Parts: sequence; structure tokens; C-alpha cells
Amino acid sequence: MNSDSHPDSGASPRDDEFSSNGAPNDLSSEDPSVRGNPRYYQLYPTLTDADIDRMRRFGTMRRCPAGDYLYRAGSVSPGMFVFLSGAVRVIGRDGLGRERVVRARMQRGEFSSDIGQLSGKTALVDARVLEDLEALVLPAEGLRALMVAEAELGERLTRALILRRVAAIERGDGPVLVGASDNPRMVSLCNFLRRNGHPHVALDAQHDPEAVAFVERLAPGLDDFPLVICPNGALLRNPDELQLASCLGLMPEFDPAHVYDVVIVGAGPSGLAAAVYAASEGLSAAAFDCRAPGGQAGTSARIENYLGFPTGISGQALAGRAFHQAQKFGAHIGIPCEVKALHCSKRPLAVELADGRHIMTRSVVIASGAEYRRPFFDGLAQFEGHGVYYWATPIEAKLCRNEPVLVVGGGNSAGQAVVFLASFAAHVHLFIRAASLDLSMSRYLNERVMSLPNVTLHPRVEITALEGSERLEQIRYRCRISETEASILCRNLFIFMGAEPNTGWLRSCGVSLDRKGFVLTGADIDDGVIRQLPLQTSVDGVFAIGDARAGSTKRVAAAVGEGAAVIAQIHQFLSAQRQFSKANATHT
Repeated sequence: MNSDSHPDSGASPRDDEFSSNGAPNDLSSEDPSVRGNPRYYQLYPTLTDADIDRMRRFGTMRRCPAGDYLYRAGSVSPGMFVFLSGAVRVIGRDGLGRERVVRARMQRGEFSSDIGQLSGKTALVDARVLEDLEALVLPAEGLRALMVAEAELGERLTRALILRRVAAIERGDGPVLVGASDNPRMVSLCNFLRRNGHPHVALDAQHDPEAVAFVERLAPGLDDFPLVICPNGALLRNPDELQLASCLGLMPEFDPAHVYDVVIVGAGPSGLAAAVYAASEGLSAAAFDCRAPGGQAGTSARIENYLGFPTGISGQALAGRAFHQAQKFGAHIGIPCEVKALHCSKRPLAVELADGRHIMTRSVVIASGAEYRRPFFDGLAQFEGHGVYYWATPIEAKLCRNEPVLVVGGGNSAGQAVVFLASFAAHVHLFIRAASLDLSMSRYLNERVMSLPNVTLHPRVEITALEGSERLEQIRYRCRISETEASILCRNLFIFMGAEPNTGWLRSCGVSLDRKGFVLTGADIDDGVIRQLPLQTSVDGVFAIGDARAGSTKRVAAAVGEGAAVIAQIHQFLSAQRQFSKANATHT
């Protein structure tokens, strides 16, 4: 391989193998996965002098003596360091203190950080100065400005930072989770970290030798599991997602005095699209989600009917790209941040978070989506998290490897889950209430489901009860064709049955909803008022898009389209508000 194979590397492989004084670099202890990575020269490109000159106006100079740390894992990094002289060693470290050399020596033309630096998140690695260092430091806002102003250079930097996060996930940097693999809280925390793209290691407290030794030394009680050891050494006992996020430095800060142009509630495809278009068009934008980017779409193993991806793309990959794109343009994204209420009695509007903070804004976009409906049959609550799931990710798939599973639902989400789980499970049973999948599932997905040899479709069937002791063991159901009842031995049930809107937080604002709780917009609001903005709700300045909106098309492309359209309408609304304010001021 030569340097011509990597036009963006800026240096040949031989240049990278020697320090600035001609001495060979110490590569013997370097993580082999780094040097052996086929995208090595995209992971660690070397910037030219011309590149560095273009970056100077976005940062400040800093000098650090040998032996200092630029930052430590678990601490907030001051920015991305572009090395001008000296050398730095990068060391990966997990919650148990296990270390590995990620880069033995980084020097002139190289730069630190990963994609988390776009939002100023905590560092995942230690960066130790080997030789007196001079560097250009770009804070988060400077890095974002650079990526927008210098498109070609920004593309190279973005690619490298994203690949470094992927490499950190593969290495297992970050917190260590210790617990039973089927512990509901353990599954929930692993899903939270996975969907947010945060590196971690999960150790089985019953079978992993290192985990067993750790548990014996600590002697925790049953209620203490799962245990989480953060990179800074803090030990959490059975934490929830917010406690884990706080320990990892993921909780965002917001200026209480700042008034945003738009606050977007929900970071599914529609909300992320709105954040991208708002920020890229110069609006001051913030977006909130209580769990992870992507919403329901973020849990899809493969989306194949989204324009521009002929081979398909996972929901998490699509959401991750949109998330980084919104951050690049300067959108402030708060995850995990649950919105508790919307207050509309005064202007500006106020979005109240579950922790009591109030975010002030001139307009609001409701993009809070919907959740799969919890059906009414005996035993459901008892087995949620103990065999009953509402999404199918690699974590759940691992739990049901080589076992039979049952999927309930006839829509695309159920079909995607069936196709994904069929690669892991011994057999997949699909229960639907209709006679066929023809009217509820996309044709391509219907045909794929029906072609799988280890999938059986059960039409006109409905579950009546779940049975088991500590975990789901048996599912009872009724066949509506023969009006007979039967049961199936199954420890894993995946439910994708319709959707209920996440609109309970709107009660304090009085936004008009339909009888099912979906938000009414535009001409659908029957109050005698003619609205020029089709996505505006019954409250001025409050808009609704995506699955939470009554009458919306439940497809990713439609959600993204509404996210783009609503920002054009918000521009009109804000312009009208400014004109009204000027007219009032003149009249006064």
C-alpha cells in the first residue's frame, strides 16, 4: 500500500514510522487493531502545513511540558489538539483501569479527539505528553465552525473523528458493566450506551472470570446489580440511565438566559432533520430526547426503502449520521433529557425538563413520536424485560440465540425484526391478527419474511396470556379461524403492535389532540381559525411533525421531509413575529 491509495493522508507510510528526529517510533506496544486497521490512514491522517494554516483562526496556541496530560479518560477535553511540535502518547483505559496503548506516538501534523469533541463531551482516552508540546487547540465551537467554513478539510476531520469513535467502541474503552446478561436493567443500560454510540464493556457476572473475581472482591448484594465502573473509577450500583449518563459526563448544560429560535422535542428522524435544517439555516436550535437519537427507527436493523441507500442502512447508523450532522451545524442536543411539560401562557415559550430546568424558546417543534402499544393480556407487566421486548437489537438477539422467538405485529417494524432475528433464533413465529401481510407490510419485506426457512406466519391469531416463573416460559394464544386455544413454549416475545403517541407532556399547554392523542395541525383543527402554516398546531408557535402528528405517514422519508418543511414554516412564523413587534414598537 502506498500513499497514493490515501490521498487525504498527507504523508507516506514511511513518514509515519519515524519521529521528527529520525528515530523509529515505539510501536511495539501499540494496539495492533490500530496499525492493522484497513482504514488506518483515514483514522490518523497527517495534516499539511497548508491545512494547519487554514485552521489557525479557529483555535489558540498552547504549550505543554513533557509528562503532562492534555486530558484524561472521563474528564472534559479542552478541545481538539493539532500538534505542531513535540509528541503525545494516547492510552485507552476502561473502568477497571486496564490500559492499552492506542497510539504510541503522535506528532506534528496529527490531531487528537474523536467525534464526541463536537459537543465537548468527556474524553475516552488519556493523552500524555512525551516531549515538550506546542499545539493549536480548537474548542468545540471552533471545530464546528471549521467544519462548516472549510468543507474539504472538515470532511477529512469528520471522517477521522467518526472512525476513531468506532475504533473505541471495538476496543471497549469506557465504562464496564457487570451483571447477568439477561438482567433487565443490564439490558437497558447496554442498549442506552449502544444507541448513543458510547464505548463500553459488558461482563457476565456469572460466567466471565474477571467479572466473577471482581464480584467476589466487592461482595455486592443482589439489589446492587448491575454494577457500573466509570472511567474515572466511580462505582455505580444498579444505576438508571440518567445516573449513568451523569457519571460519564453526557448530561448537557444549557444557558438559562438564552432564548432559542426553536426547541425540538424528540430526536427521531423528523426531529433530527428539523435540527439539521434549523441549525444549517442559522436558527438557534436545541433538540431534546429522553433516550437516544433515532427514535423507533433507531432500533431498526436495516432500512432498505429509504432514498439513497440501495443496500440499506441500519436505523442506528442513519440516526448517528444525522446526530453528528446537526451538531456540526451548531444545534444543541440534550440526550438524555426528558421533557416534562410545555408552558404556553407567556412569550417566550418555556420547555420544562424533568430535572426542573426551563428552556426558553420562540417556537417549539413536537417530534416526540410514538411508542409501541402495550397490549392487554395476562402476565405482560411481569415479564417486561424478562422475555418481553419492544425492539430487536443485537443485545436482545444475543439473549435468544438458537432459541425460538415470537414476534407480534404485521407492520414494517415487525418485518424488520423478523428478518433480523431469523439470523440468530432457532425459529421465528410471527403472529398477526389479519389474514395476511399484504395490506400492512411493504412488499419487499413481506416477500423476504415469507422466503425465510425458519419463519412461520400465524394469521388471525392473538395472544391471551403469558406464563412462567422468574422469566417468560410459555405463551397462550387463540386462533380466531378455528376459535381454539393453544400454547407455545417460548422464552422471547417481541411486540410491535400499533403505536401510542408521546404527547402526555402537552397537557400543560392545551395543544389540540385527536381522540387517540395525536397532535392536530393545520386544516385538521376544527376551531374556525384559518391557519396558513400546515404543520402549526392550535397554539401559535407550536408545530408538530413525524409520528406524533395526526395523519402523518409512518415512514422515515416522510418524517425527514416534515422535519425540513417545518423549518421553512418556522422561518415564516418568526418573520411575522418580528414584523408584528416592529409595528407595535412604531405604534407605541
